[in-house]
Amino acid sequence: MSAVRSDRSDRSDSAPSAAATAGGARRRARAVARLPLQLLSLAICLLLWQWASSRQLHLGFVTFANVPPPAEVLDAARALLDSPKLWPHLSSSLARVGFGFGAAAVLGVALGLAIGRSTWARLTLLPPLEVLRPIPAVAWIPLAILMFPSSEGSMVFITFVGALFPILLNTIHGAEAVDARLVAAARSLGTRGLRLFSEVIAPGAAPSIVTGLSIGMGTCWFCLVTAEMIAGQYGIGYYTWESYTVQAYPNIVVGMLLIGVLGMGSSVAVRRFGALLTPWYQIKGGRHD
Repeated sequence: MSAVRSDRSDRSDSAPSAAATAGGARRRARAVARLPLQLLSLAICLLLWQWASSRQLHLGFVTFANVPPPAEVLDAARALLDSPKLWPHLSSSLARVGFGFGAAAVLGVALGLAIGRSTWARLTLLPPLEVLRPIPAVAWIPLAILMFPSSEGSMVFITFVGALFPILLNTIHGAEAVDARLVAAARSLGTRGLRLFSEVIAPGAAPSIVTGLSIGMGTCWFCLVTAEMIAGQYGIGYYTWESYTVQAYPNIVVGMLLIGVLGMGSSVAVRRFGALLTPWYQIKGGRHD
């Protein structure tokens, strides 16, 4: 009899891992199947870009007369890769995003969990945050320059503001949406306080938190580039704006594409990391990709 129970237990323990393996294989197969269509869409965009810029297409409300073709942009990208200026610009932007996003993630998740589960926190913390939330991060730039003695601090603050509210709102939504039956069951077993948050509330809200972190990372790059254009001396945003002032048009596009690649890559990295932390969400059919 005990052997039968042991066999059933082994089978039940192996079921989630088998489901996770099968789910991972299906996701990889879908990714491979989608790849040709994704590459085709990129190729079509490049061809349209080449055609419009080479013909200096003029549509009345928009003109491609000064837009560099892809070949010139590729040459500018190669020149930047060989230039010693690339690493100072790249490292400056990555450091600012890292500090700003990290601070926003810690504060946004902590406040979101508190506001989502505590009436007192909602009544005291949410009203001032709701007043500040509609203010664009760009509008904070003049005040940030006045508040911080260094331009570096002001740019980190702008990235922090840009990332904070998407993380905060998604965390609040996730904390509010945690199944009340799970909370009641945990409390009936004696789980209270921080343990309830760490073992029930936070895991239940994790998918929404990951979504907020991914969105916050994207807005973080948007706000950083704007701040660097105004107050920076190094950074991808500063490089893009400097290229505009000297009319190096291919370099402008290189800066834009570099911002896009960095923003997309960092957002994907956040989603992948979140997927590793929430395997139960994938097994139930949730999608991180």
